[in-house]
Amino acid sequence: MNDIIAEFVNYLLKTKHYSTHTATAYETDVCDFVQFLKRFNNGNAELSDVANADTFAFRGWMADRAKRELTHKSTARALSGLRTFYKWLLRYKNIQNDAIDLISAPKVERKLSKAIEATDISDMHAAIRSLDFEEPWIAARDWALIVLIFGCGLRISEALSLKNSDVANKPDSLRIIGKGNKERIVPVLPAVHVAIEKYMKINPFGTRSDDALFRSVRGLPMSARMAEKVVEKLRHYLQLPDYVTPHALRHTFATALLAGGADLRSLQELLGHSSLSTTQLYTKVNMAEIMDAYKHAHPMANENN
Repeated sequence: MNDIIAEFVNYLLKTKHYSTHTATAYETDVCDFVQFLKRFNNGNAELSDVANADTFAFRGWMADRAKRELTHKSTARALSGLRTFYKWLLRYKNIQNDAIDLISAPKVERKLSKAIEATDISDMHAAIRSLDFEEPWIAARDWALIVLIFGCGLRISEALSLKNSDVANKPDSLRIIGKGNKERIVPVLPAVHVAIEKYMKINPFGTRSDDALFRSVRGLPMSARMAEKVVEKLRHYLQLPDYVTPHALRHTFATALLAGGADLRSLQELLGHSSLSTTQLYTKVNMAEIMDAYKHAHPMANENN
């Protein structure tokens, strides 16, 4: 089975162009099921056992994950990964399993992210200058990163994948390669250009056109964890809520556009969502704000009236 799983992971990386992180997650999910199947079948978990797994085996695996106190969200994701594995088996190994299609994923409550207040983002600028006053280029880098994510609605990985050549000569838009190697074009605001230009002028590392735009203090390409720490440091300094993260900056971009009248299809394109249902979550956020305002403002909202 190890060789089969390795072949599957190679397919995800080389054919589907999944990220290493995603491919590793799928590998973990498949291995988790195989290990359970080994216990379920008294030590047997060969390819034939995986091929012939029935609904009792799949439901038993999900029940086992519940006993291990794994969340519904984690199990739903693992089941999705396992479905992908079985689809690959059918296509490339001519192995069909109909039982997995009869299994329903556990219901996962989709929690709505919270947007960051505009004043908090402004405060971040002042905080960066205070925290990094001894290293102006780091202060310029951190602000450029925050403005880029907030101004263009990028994921961390997308912002950190940019090269100097991508932002040279103040382009009106950026070509972004997002999840699943999906390409999209996002417009660039003047404020984003100003922040990036200031950073590039004093950045001491990676000045060639094909070098990564954002650099670490040692001159290496900046990692996602480093970017997260930038926001964490600001959050602690300003005593902001825990939901203030790089993703919350992207979320704030989306809610601001929706509140300003952007239609869902345009927002879907700007965010790089493969499914419109993901984008539709932002309508719930906006409606929650509308309902809150309604309850506070409408003269008949008070029970006493």
